[in-house]
Amino acid sequence: MNGSIATEDPRAADVQELLRRHLALSAASTPAEHAHALDLTGLLDPDVTLFGLRADGELLAIGALKQIDADHAELKSMHTAARARRRGIGRAMLEHLIAAARKRGYKQLSLETATPGLVILHRRLGSTY
Repeated sequence: MNGSIATEDPRAADVQELLRRHLALSAASTPAEHAHALDLTGLLDPDVTLFGLRADGELLAIGALKQIDADHAELKSMHTAARARRRGIGRAMLEHLIAAARKRGYKQLSLETATPGLVILHRRLGSTY
């Protein structure tokens, strides 16, 4: 996987485009009572940090951490652009989010969703959360 991960402004046009795709996919595949994907307002919450993975300036993935309290955070709004899937980008984003949570000292990291692929990837990474 080539690229770098850094914090992103949720108001940026390319972030908004990837977020729109994420929200549409979430709405189509998740019952409304279980939909917890963050929209722009949610991502602007000061307790949320949005990260983006870019390669050659192109945004390929997003993922966020939401602080629940001093010891607990939640993974939010993870999405990889369709054209970038199966290249290790989702795994790189998840590894980054887990490392950021550890660096911040969270003792618990929750999954926003029970999407089978994310749960399997989380377990493969051997997360202790």
